[in-house]
Amino acid sequence: MRQAVLVTGSSRGIGLAAATALAQQGFAVALNGLADDDELGAAVQQVQSLGVPCVAAPFDVADLTAHQGALADIERSIGPLTTLVNNAGVGVLSRGDMLDVTEESYDRCMAVNTKAMFFLSQAFAKRLVGRTRPADLFHSIVNVTSSNAVAVAAPRTEYCASKAAAAMVSKALSVRLGPENIAVYDVQPGLIATEMTAPVIADYEARAKEGLTLLPRVGQPEEIGTIIASLAAGKLPYTTGQVIAADAGMLVPRF
Repeated sequence: MRQAVLVTGSSRGIGLAAATALAQQGFAVALNGLADDDELGAAVQQVQSLGVPCVAAPFDVADLTAHQGALADIERSIGPLTTLVNNAGVGVLSRGDMLDVTEESYDRCMAVNTKAMFFLSQAFAKRLVGRTRPADLFHSIVNVTSSNAVAVAAPRTEYCASKAAAAMVSKALSVRLGPENIAVYDVQPGLIATEMTAPVIADYEARAKEGLTLLPRVGQPEEIGTIIASLAAGKLPYTTGQVIAADAGMLVPRF
C-alpha cells in the first residue's frame, strides 16, 4: 500500500511544488483548487506524468460542509489518505495601515488561513483515528503557515494574525495526535517567489541581497515542496510539533 496525500491549494505555487515532490516520493496525490478549471486540470496532468495515481479534488476549503464529502471522494479514488498538507491560503484584500483594515479582509484571512485548516485537519484526523492503519506507513499533517506567524508585516496585520493562529493550531494538533502516532509539522516559508508575492518580490529580492536573509536570495516553491515532501515521507524520524523556518535565516536574531 502506498502513501496518499491531499494537498490543498495545489493548482499552482507552493502547493503544486509540494504535490510534485510528494509524487516523486511515490505518493498518490489529490490536488485541490476552488474549481475544476483548466489550471487544476493542467496541474493534475503534470503530476500524473510522474507515474502515480493523481486526482482533482475541487472544493472550497473554507466551506466546512464540503470537507467530509471531499475526503470520502478522494479515498474512493486513490485509497486511504495517510497525509494532509494544509497549504491553501489567502493574502489581504488591500495592504495598508492596520487602523484601516476591514472586517471583510480580516474575516477572509481567518476563514481560509486558520478556520479551514483547523476543521479540515479535524476531519482528516478523525478518519485516521477511527480506523486501523498500517504500521509501516507514516501518517502526518503538514501545515504551511508563514514567517509572519512570528514576524509582523505592518501592511498585512490581519494575515499575520491568521498565520500566528494557524501556527498555534499546529502545536495543538501535535499534542492531540502524538499518542495516535500522527506527526504534525508547521512549515513557515519566508520570501518565496509565488503568484501571491509577485507584486512585491522584486523589492524582497533586493532586500534579501542587502542582508534581510542570511542566504542572500528569495526562495523558490520547489524548495518548500522538497521540505514538505521530506517531512511527509518521515525523513525526520522521531519528530513532531516542529516549526520548520524555511526563511533562509531571515528570523535568526542578530545585532
